[in-house]
Order: sequence, then C-alpha cells, then structure tokens
Amino acid sequence: MANPSQGLSEGHGRDLLTHPDPHTVAQAAAVENLLRCWARETNQSAPADGLLRIPLTASGTALSAPVRYWSPTGWHRFGPPRLAGASDCAPPVDALTLAALLTREMSANGSGGNRAHDSFPMATPSSFNAGFSDGTELVAGVADSLRRVAGFVTARRERPADGPDLFLSAEQALLLGHPLHPTPKSREGLSEAQALLYSPESRGSFPLHWMAVAPSVLATDSSWTERGRPVAAPRLTARLAGPAPALPDGYALLPLHPWQAHEIRRRSETAALLDAGLLRDLGTSGPHWHPTSSVRTVYRTHAPAMLKLSLGLRITNSLRENLRKELHRGVEVHRLLRSGLAQQWRAAHPDFDIVRDPAWLAVDTPDGASVPGLDVVIRHNPFSPSDDVSCVAGLVSPRPCSPTVPENPPGQAAKHDPAPQSRLGEVVTRLARCTGRPRGAVAAEWFLRYLAQVVRPVLWLDGEAGVALEAHQQNTLLLLDADGWPMGGRYRDNQGYYFRESRRAELGTRLPGIGERSDTFVGDEVTDERLVYYLVVNNVFGLIGAFGSQGLADERLLLAAFRRFLANAASGPARLRSSLPARLLDSPVLRCKANLLTRLHGLDELVGPVDSQSVYVTIANPLHS
Repeated sequence: MANPSQGLSEGHGRDLLTHPDPHTVAQAAAVENLLRCWARETNQSAPADGLLRIPLTASGTALSAPVRYWSPTGWHRFGPPRLAGASDCAPPVDALTLAALLTREMSANGSGGNRAHDSFPMATPSSFNAGFSDGTELVAGVADSLRRVAGFVTARRERPADGPDLFLSAEQALLLGHPLHPTPKSREGLSEAQALLYSPESRGSFPLHWMAVAPSVLATDSSWTERGRPVAAPRLTARLAGPAPALPDGYALLPLHPWQAHEIRRRSETAALLDAGLLRDLGTSGPHWHPTSSVRTVYRTHAPAMLKLSLGLRITNSLRENLRKELHRGVEVHRLLRSGLAQQWRAAHPDFDIVRDPAWLAVDTPDGASVPGLDVVIRHNPFSPSDDVSCVAGLVSPRPCSPTVPENPPGQAAKHDPAPQSRLGEVVTRLARCTGRPRGAVAAEWFLRYLAQVVRPVLWLDGEAGVALEAHQQNTLLLLDADGWPMGGRYRDNQGYYFRESRRAELGTRLPGIGERSDTFVGDEVTDERLVYYLVVNNVFGLIGAFGSQGLADERLLLAAFRRFLANAASGPARLRSSLPARLLDSPVLRCKANLLTRLHGLDELVGPVDSQSVYVTIANPLHS
C-alpha cells in the first residue's frame, strides 16, 4: 500500500477526491468521513474562522482541519487535518492516525460528548455500560475500508463504462459508501481475490453454491403467486438454479454465497447435518449472479427473483446473516399489503411500492432449532434492465472516476472546489442545460418531486397503517423518467419495518397473528426515533447535503422547501395522519444514529433489542434553525 499520508500535503484548493492516485483518493475520503462523524456526534457549529478544531486532551494535543464547505445537514467538506504546532512541511494526519486519536479521546471522556455542547446530551442506552472497545477494532476497520476503496477506484478507472442493465449499474455505483460512517467499505474476512469476485464496486460476479436439503430439516414459507396460484420456495430456487444439479428424492435446492458455503462447513451444526446426509453439498454451478449494493443480495438480469443470501462477514457494523424473524417479516409484510392495504396505498400513491420478500428457505436441526447461516430470502425482481432505477445512496455518491464538476456553484458552495460529479449532479446539470433554467432552480424542483414521490408515500404508510419503513438511502430506490425527473419510488429490506405498538389491534385486524414470529412491533417512541433518523436525517438531509456539497443548490433553500412540504403534510387539506411532520417542525433537536460511537462500542446493529442496537445522539435540527 502507498504511504498513508501520500497526497494529503496537496494545497487546500484541490479536491483530493479527483487525485490521479487511488490511494490518495481513498485516504482523503476516509479522513473526511471521520471528521464528519466527529462533527455530527459532538454537535459542532460552523467555525467562524473556517477551521474545525478538535481538542485531543487525552493525547496532550489538538488538531485542526480547514473547512472547504460547511453543510447545514452534515455533508461537510474538509481539507487535510494537521496537529497543533506542526510545521507547514509536516505531513497531514492520515486516516489511521486520526481514527486512533479520536478513539482515544472519545473513550477517555466516556460518552464522546464535547463539553462545549452539553446542552445536546450524547445519551446512550443503559445496555452500553460496558463502555468502549480498545479502539483497535475501529482502526482496523478504517484500514480495511480504506484499502477496499483504493482498489475499487483503481478498478473503476481501468474499466469506467457501465453495462447495459441500468439497475445493476446503479447498484454498482456506490464506490465511497456512506459519507457519515467511519468504515463505510469495511469487509473484514475477504481476501483481495474474493473482493474482486464478490464486490459490486469491482463489478464482480460468480455462480452460486448449492446444497440439497432433506425434507425433514427444510424450513420454508412462501406467499409468492403466479397467475393467482401459490408457488413454493423450493420450486422457485430450482428454477433459478439453471441446469439443476442432480437431487436426491424429496430434497430441496438451497442456494448459498460461495464464501458462506466454505465458512459454514466449519460450524458444528452444519457439519453434523452434512455427516448425517441431511445436507448434501452439490458444489458451485449455474449462471453468474451479481452482488448489489448490500453485497449479499445478488441479482441476475431477467431473473424473476433476487436472492438475499446469508453472509457471515462484518460489513460496516454487522455480520450479514439473515435472521429467522426477518424471513418471517418479509412474508408477513407481503401478506399485510395483500390484505387490502396495498390497494389503499396505490390509490393515494400509485408510483410507490415495496419490493417484496414473499418466500424463503432455511434449515433446522432434527429437533427443530434454527441453523444460523443458511437462511435465504427470495426477493421479487420488479425491474427490467431498461428501468432507470437507482438506490439513492448510489445516485448521490461522488464518483472519483469522473472528475468533471458543475460550473459556477451557487451560494456557499462557490467557496470550494466541488467533489467529483455524482449521477445526481449529471442529471441536474443536464436538465438545466436542456431547459435553459438555472441549475439551482432545477435542483429545487427535482427535490420537491422527490419529496412527493418518495417521502410522502412513506409518511402515508406510517400514518394510515402504523407501519414505519427504515427508508435510509440504500434501502430507497428512485425511478427516473427519460429526462431524469423522479417518477416513483420503491422500498426494500425485510429487516427495516417497525409496526407501531399503538396500532397493534388495528394491524391484527388486517392480518391476524401479525408480529407473533416476526418480532416487528416496537414502541412508538423508538419508532419515531428511527423514522426521524432513517427517513429524514439519513435520506432527506443526506440528499440536501449532496446538493449543497456538490455545488448544485443552496441547502438553505432546500431546507425551506422541506419545511413547507412538512407544514402541508401536518395541516390543511393535504394533511397526513403521521405525527412526524409536526414533530420535525416543532423540535429544536433530533435524535440521530452515531456511526462512529456505534463502531467504538463494538455493536452489531442486528443483535439484541431494537432500542439498543445502535448509539443515538441528540443533534440540532436544521429545520428549526
């Protein structure tokens, strides 16, 4: 690997995300992510002198970074940071050193809170009393993520052209990852060769590994229908296998990720099933599948289904193995929508829907206990290769392989050199050129259409049915028309549903027995907290931050437009039943997931009660400023 500080000594006027050296790009992206996380999780205000200062009392020093752009919604841009007293000739602080310094500082003061901002408490649930890890894990995750990004940028610059399948190209577009996560591309456990095969960013593809499951240990459910007739999950997987491997009588085909197939053989439960002949390894075969932005969900052009596979890798914060309750949840939501709710929703919002997870297969032990690591979700594929549909995270992500930037950025964004242009930037710039309108005006209209096509339908479902969606940017799919305007949306992810406890009786009337196996009912307070973070802070504020940090629009104008949208949703003839719009307008602070603190605590966000899977902090509400 290149010297960790290579390229960071460039002048502040150059955006290092456009640097010709991929290692420098990765280094700059990692440093900015860490600084953004710290600024958000300690609730920093815009520094008057253009320098972000971080006191490092535990290390007996301090650090400062030039602010290239200060974002009201958190997508700040920073120049290379330096330690206090360092000479101009000294190299800037690299990402691994910065991670180690921040770990030591935030661990030393207990909560990570900045004493200058005690009015915004850095509260954490009581289950975190064990405190911080020693920081080694975070630094290792930063190193892993940094190395992956450098490889992805290298691969994409060598082969920049997208393929003909628009959905797949969009799923492969997220090279830098979440801009407010300390380890956005960490995939601990993958070798370099495996990463090339199994990563969407390197446009990898691979055949699946297949096992035969005896009927006595097969667990499955399906509400998949074709022409009104039910289709069992084993029949679906047999169809997806291509030339089917030979099966013993009565056995069902179970698809596995090749990495997972190797991993689970070491587990005692799986080994016992293999020894008993209840599982039979059929090897790798069939057509190639492509990893999507989640890495473990795989897609094949023209296939009727995608497969959400279990993958025992820690990706960002969690091991990505399906949980049995999530399998039940996907089928349950599909049945709930088919109970009449989908027709009501379509009547109000015909262009928004949920990508359904209507079938699954898994394996139990002979005495009926779930065998982890073998659970597979069968997800409906509603897209054709010509559908221009993108996960929002990929749409807004800067692309280091494309150094072209918009001209004459408006307002505050004019004070810095914008990031490499995202797909969003290309769309807005092209629309402005075609219509002859200012880019800021086009961006504002595009944003308003997005609110109508995506945000309002999610609020409708919460208000009318008491079902909240974990609609963060990677879970939110946006359909664009031929010109690039938002024309519809989809939500995906069988993990991310919250049934409001206050609506239990109503939902039980719609679907008797709902929640009994899926563990989806959540207290209203926690539901509100998660809906605020995922839909508003991550999704909408993240979109506004992308517009601003990339020089496409003035964030203050977009925040004003969002306030008007919320006011209309909270009152008047277009009023929604969801309480969220009024809460957002009235509250001076918001609860926000803290990815840096969550990682410092060593939490797996898929383990344990939903109210203590992540660290949440309190931040100022930019809608209230």
